[in-house]
Amino acid sequence: MMKKIIAFLACVLLMTACSKDSTISHDYRCFFVFDTSLHPLPCQLTGIVGNNGLFMKVEMSQRQGVVYLHTTRNYDNAVDDVRLSTAKENQVNYSLGANNCIIIGTSSYDFVLTCFDGQCANCMENDGGTNYPLTWTNSGLRLYCAKCKRSYDVNNGVVADGEPGRQLYRYQAALDGAVLRAWN
Repeated sequence: MMKKIIAFLACVLLMTACSKDSTISHDYRCFFVFDTSLHPLPCQLTGIVGNNGLFMKVEMSQRQGVVYLHTTRNYDNAVDDVRLSTAKENQVNYSLGANNCIIIGTSSYDFVLTCFDGQCANCMENDGGTNYPLTWTNSGLRLYCAKCKRSYDVNNGVVADGEPGRQLYRYQAALDGAVLRAWN
């Protein structure tokens, strides 16, 4: 009897250990890799790493076969175009969430690197589609959706102003040595 109980508990433990983290969104693919050693300061994206409360909106484009990251800093709306020109960078199959935009930075609440989708989660869920871009407001402390008029706290992704609703779609983020990553 004891062997059956132990076997049952082991099965339950294995099933719960394999469940995905419910705070990480899997609705839209996110895969982003950025080697800060290849892009030293004054590159804005390199500059936010490890600095609490600093976030960057990151979008990707391709011009004449070259991949560029278009970044917008939260506290001053400064923009930067980063050319990804090495063979290593051009082998990556980037995917930046619902509509080619992620928000990445370090929370000033818990000092954890975090990443959100750059589109309004409530509008995507309620109205369908993926074109509900968020813009910086309140000195870069909030992200605003012009369609539903909600503001989200950039540090945790929750609705800070407007009609209550779901938080922003969140992706995993990490800094591995000099490599900044976001994925789901």
